[in-house]
Amino acid sequence: MSDVHLQQQIEALVFASEEAVNLQTVRHVLGIELDAQRLGSLVESLNAEYDATGRSFQIHSLAGGYRFLARAEFSELIKKLLAPKIRKKLSRSLFEVLAVIAYNQPVTRVEIQRIRGVSPDYAIDRLLLSALVEVRGRADSPGKPLQYGTTSDFLDFFHLSSLKELPKLREIQEIFREQDEQEYFNRSEVVEAALSDNNQDETIETNETEQQRG
Repeated sequence: MSDVHLQQQIEALVFASEEAVNLQTVRHVLGIELDAQRLGSLVESLNAEYDATGRSFQIHSLAGGYRFLARAEFSELIKKLLAPKIRKKLSRSLFEVLAVIAYNQPVTRVEIQRIRGVSPDYAIDRLLLSALVEVRGRADSPGKPLQYGTTSDFLDFFHLSSLKELPKLREIQEIFREQDEQEYFNRSEVVEAALSDNNQDETIETNETEQQRG
């Protein structure tokens, strides 16, 4: 199989997949023997073509595999597009529990509750269903409670190649502040719209009353 044809197949797999495509997946789907070095070389060649033709995307190594991502200069544009989806999938409470797990893993429910001050049961159940968190075993403490950690889907979701790329706590606080500000503005817009509707109703009622008197 020529390198060009192999590149096309790898490109198609990465493009069509909803998660990072790893070496094992490429081998299984294509039915060929391929080592990590050659796969990496083929991906580099594809990226060189994308650069040469001014494409807005590249193939990145993430969560033990490869995914298409937009170039860094388009990050703000992509954030605007994806922000509603991310906020819908992760409420603030879920995000807080996920952050505690990410920075303290492996960690038990009791330890998470001690850090947050409220029960994390609902959030953990939702995060398990979302495959962002998994059971990592049991702690060496009374009752042998389950311990939780993040998954490769977590890395993929936040576009991280490893946990070493986790943002600083200060950056997390900035995200929370931005969310609070957005929620405040959203609430303000709703209130203003409601007040506007009420004012319109009052104006209509006033006009009708004046017409009846006339």
